[in-house]
Amino acid sequence: MRLTLSATALLALAPTAAFAVDYMNAEQAARQLFPEAERFETREWLLDTGMLQKLVEQGLKPRSAATGSHVTARLAWRGKELLGVLVADQVLGKFEQISYAVGVAADGRIRGVEILAYRESHGGEVRLPAWRKQFVGKTQAAPIQVGEDIANISGATLSCTHLTEGVKRVLAVFELARKGGMLNAV
Repeated sequence: MRLTLSATALLALAPTAAFAVDYMNAEQAARQLFPEAERFETREWLLDTGMLQKLVEQGLKPRSAATGSHVTARLAWRGKELLGVLVADQVLGKFEQISYAVGVAADGRIRGVEILAYRESHGGEVRLPAWRKQFVGKTQAAPIQVGEDIANISGATLSCTHLTEGVKRVLAVFELARKGGMLNAV
């Protein structure tokens, strides 16, 4: 018996394309966003109920129950001077998680946003430097909202929106940490 498959049948049997791409890890992002840093200190921040409530009051969506109150921060130091903090996080794109990192200078201004891993089949344009550059220099006082001070990318609306919300949340967590004394040298 001879089996003949058409080109369409072969395509249907072919494995689906893998869209997941890891671009860098959080340590690499920290070195890229804080190249003048002499050392990085990893700290685990535990956000108490009051801090989480403050985030909700600012209209920020809480993270997942598993990670909502824990934040891993990498403090960038040059000698005894705190240069800033890098926080790696994840948001849901359309169907899959997008891993990203935000570098925040000690004065509360965003130094940069890096996409660590992108797993969606569409919307990868959020990795383009021109789109990510829109966040640089923004503080918590900025709207940081798609359609206001952050441009949307057609075909990547959910990725743009969710990443923007995530960056805004990281900036708010940084401000809570700063006010709560979590940035002090140990």
